[in-house]
Amino acid sequence: MTQSIDFEFIHTEILEKQDKKAVLLFHGLTGSPFEMRKYGDFLFKNGYDVFCYSFPGHGDRISEIETVTWTDWCDFAQDKYNKLRSNYNQFFVSGLCLGASMAVYLAEHNNDITGVVALSTTLFLDGFCIPWTISLLPFALSTITKFYYTFPEDDCFGVKNERTRKSLAKITAKADIGMDNYPLNCVEGLLKLSKNVRKNLKNVNCPVLCIHSKYDNLSSPKGAKVVLNGISSEIKQYVELNDSYHMVLYDNEKEFVMNTVKEFLSKFVATADEKEVVCI
Repeated sequence: MTQSIDFEFIHTEILEKQDKKAVLLFHGLTGSPFEMRKYGDFLFKNGYDVFCYSFPGHGDRISEIETVTWTDWCDFAQDKYNKLRSNYNQFFVSGLCLGASMAVYLAEHNNDITGVVALSTTLFLDGFCIPWTISLLPFALSTITKFYYTFPEDDCFGVKNERTRKSLAKITAKADIGMDNYPLNCVEGLLKLSKNVRKNLKNVNCPVLCIHSKYDNLSSPKGAKVVLNGISSEIKQYVELNDSYHMVLYDNEKEFVMNTVKEFLSKFVATADEKEVVCI
């Protein structure tokens, strides 16, 4: 684990548990905590302790990515949650892409989560840049092909803003902060996690916010709507973006996204009884 990638932002001056609030963040498939850092810094400046760690096989362990399974990711996320939860009065989970699915997974298995923020929830690979060859995926996953073939990252890097896209391309070329492709075994893990999440959505009772772009290049809004229509939560909100792709924390509407998250979380820190239902 490298401290330059994983991060913990902690308000050391806040000592009483009843005054402490935290967010556990999860990054995307083949990504790293680097992609969550600006988001984490924003949450920290708004009073939250923030934690984000590389999934097994990710970050500085990319060489191991083909040796881990989706259950390794789940066990890892649950372990981090177990170690942190008891220290806080309010505790939220949030993620992007794979991380959003993992946040929902944790809410299915832990009834003491204060709330979930799911960004670009990837339950289906049906975005506008997904190639037609995705139809061959079931065959490829049933053979040894899954150990040798990788899905290439599309040229847009999940970002509509061209200036930001070029900056991300330069950064990823110089630093070991993520992969520019999706190994098939990772795609298989994502799909297995997705299937498990969809099967247990009714177990989610905490407030949930889903933010998704109408023009997500990797995964359409279908996944977010499946989540919100399947959970048992009384408080649920869906926000659809119109000027972003998959990486909503870096694209044209990034400020709107972060401020929307801030507003959503603040409701449950101010009073746990306040409820606002937004229909899908």
